Amino acid sequence: MALKIFPAHWHLGSLRQWHWISSAVCLVGMLLFAATGITLNHAAIIPATPVVTSIESVLPPSVLDAVIVPDSDKASLSKDLRAWLERELGIYIPASARGEWSDEEVYVALPRPGGDAWLSIDLAGGDILYERTTRGWIAYLNDLHKGRDTGTAWSWFIDVFAIACVVFCVSGLLLLQRHAGSRPSTWPMVGLGLVIPLILIILFVH
Repeated sequence: MALKIFPAHWHLGSLRQWHWISSAVCLVGMLLFAATGITLNHAAIIPATPVVTSIESVLPPSVLDAVIVPDSDKASLSKDLRAWLERELGIYIPASARGEWSDEEVYVALPRPGGDAWLSIDLAGGDILYERTTRGWIAYLNDLHKGRDTGTAWSWFIDVFAIACVVFCVSGLLLLQRHAGSRPSTWPMVGLGLVIPLILIILFVH
């Protein structure tokens, strides 16, 4: 006799629809998170060669003179300065990036998935130092998995993806319940999915 965990009057087609829609939404994301789960678990044995790009330049006097040290020691670079850096040096600084200001220097940390970057501008002479480090696609995808330095949009995607995964799993469980009467191994297999990780946690995770 099947274990009753869902009201019998609910239409099976609705469950199937929820299940296939949520599986379609989750498909690519689930493959990404499953694959990067493996790469994260074995990160120590996956080779990664960081590539460092450095730029040294000098702000022209007209641009440097327009730089005003803000009252706060944490503030964004001006729109004109960011535009000049991108146009002349190919250095993109998002408006949300906060610089660490002093009377002598502004330093901007630019963390990003799969690498890092920073920018320093000497406010007296206009000397620019910029360095970007990239660690390859595996590191990039691993950071997407962890949500490291990925921004608000990706954070929202992870939340929506997680909800879709919950819908996918719950609707799948309810479909299992509907067919469990003709498939005696259904609940033992579901039980194994709980018992195996629980045993591993108790015995081997300390």
